Amino acid sequence: MKGKTGLDAIRTQLAWNRLLAIVEEQAQTIMRTAFSTVVREAGDLSAGVFGTDGSMLAQAVTGTPGHVNAMASSVGNFLARHPLATLRPGDVLLTNDPWLATGHLNDFTVVTPVFREDHPVALFASTSHIADVGGRGFGPDANQVFEEGINIPIGHLFRGGELNQTLMDIVRANVRDPVVAEGDLYSLTASNAMGGEQLLKMMADFEIDSIDAVGERIVAASEQAMRKEIGALPNGTYRHEMDVDGYDEPVHIACALTVEDDTIGVDFDGTSGPSRYGINVPLTYTEAYASFGVRCVVGNDVPNNAGSLRAVRVTAPEGCILNARRPAAVSARHALGQMLPDVILGCLEQILPNAVPAEGASCIWNPVLLSSSLAGAGDNTGGGDFVTNPIFNGGTGARPGKDGLSTTAFPSGVRTTPTEVNEVTAPILIWRKEYLADSGGPGELRGGLGQVIEIAHARGAPFEVSKMFDRIQHPARGRRGGGSGRAGRVYIKHGKELKGKGKETVPAGTTLVLETPGGGGMGDPISRDPAAVRADLESGLVSEAAAKESYGYGGAD
Repeated sequence: MKGKTGLDAIRTQLAWNRLLAIVEEQAQTIMRTAFSTVVREAGDLSAGVFGTDGSMLAQAVTGTPGHVNAMASSVGNFLARHPLATLRPGDVLLTNDPWLATGHLNDFTVVTPVFREDHPVALFASTSHIADVGGRGFGPDANQVFEEGINIPIGHLFRGGELNQTLMDIVRANVRDPVVAEGDLYSLTASNAMGGEQLLKMMADFEIDSIDAVGERIVAASEQAMRKEIGALPNGTYRHEMDVDGYDEPVHIACALTVEDDTIGVDFDGTSGPSRYGINVPLTYTEAYASFGVRCVVGNDVPNNAGSLRAVRVTAPEGCILNARRPAAVSARHALGQMLPDVILGCLEQILPNAVPAEGASCIWNPVLLSSSLAGAGDNTGGGDFVTNPIFNGGTGARPGKDGLSTTAFPSGVRTTPTEVNEVTAPILIWRKEYLADSGGPGELRGGLGQVIEIAHARGAPFEVSKMFDRIQHPARGRRGGGSGRAGRVYIKHGKELKGKGKETVPAGTTLVLETPGGGGMGDPISRDPAAVRADLESGLVSEAAAKESYGYGGAD
């Protein structure tokens, strides 16, 4: 019996490794075939394999927590609408409903059942961001979700292998770039199909008819490991608060994190009420980033699946900005949702003070650049409209034992889109893109730097910019005596300041300038190693004036 148990453990580990390889190849398939630049170049996606009960077994490393963790709960919504017994080989389901999937209309989730000899054995799901879904366009200006674009309820994209042409025609008719939207839906479908093919090969290699038993062991082991990690923490309730810019007024985020034996509860009672603009967050997205914040320092070596996620409960009062009700506008839900790990980490610092980084820029700076009705014929690519969604990042907070990372997306993990790609896919020129000296918060460990980017229309025409930026009025705070990072800024070069959120016109012949925020520092700046200060000076990361003022550096080690 003991020998059999050991053999089962080995087979489970081999199956687990194989599943990880399959879902990673699933994610890479999306990146190789996606039409949207933000997916292909920045990795704004998720991919995973699910058991027949809708529980997530494994997720790809490539992808974002907001997509992955929200998708983990969304597959159950698909099965509630279309039970597995009603599905057939060749069926593919999709939705972009913010409350049933990943929080806003720009994310499409595709779910595909896998059949072995006409018997369902698993499901594959994938999500990617589509730059435009119609309406006002990707941005925070709408007052209701109805203004934000096309909303597709859970339904069939393919039925028995046949495309739902009517649905595809509706999608194409409602977006500004129909080729990209259609191509991305095919990309998601292809990734799931690839995952299904590889899973069936794995089952043949392992000579098994079902993965249910393997899945149950994987999920149970993950849950047990996560609960063990939580059980090592002292019971109690730990509170932390943070203010962020919001749209027209600041948003207050209040959090109480309760450790009770082998579970963690996260409650956002006391957080601001809903906004009349598109920065509201559906609970699925709140759950995704709050649970990720916990997992950053508690059980971060435990696989992220239904088991480990089960040990963390996230709640927010119904109707508050972190549990927005229909039909609230939610397009820019990431601007607030990506701030949540910083709040969670502020709670956890009280338990694990040497394991928690300082606050960072957190929210990605992802302007939507699009053609203006003020532009003349021929000013835009091919004389037509354009829309592009480049990704820029600020600095992360200083980390335990290390400086913060410069121009790095945390917590989303998406990459900056390359300048060359941005310029070839839209009529824009990026004249400048470099580190912003002195933007990292001073400390014994310095915060990561932001960057400055200068963008102009290639033909000097006016263009629109939809902004979803934060940390302009409320910069990232340092920890344990460290200084705040520099606040972000957006303006017209030699011209006026622009708001951090909302759509505005960049006039003809002018240049848009973005200065992304820096991360907070950690520890007393005077305690920083003089050699590290000198290295920062030599690299142009810190100016001589800042070295003297913040670090007391006089030029000698």
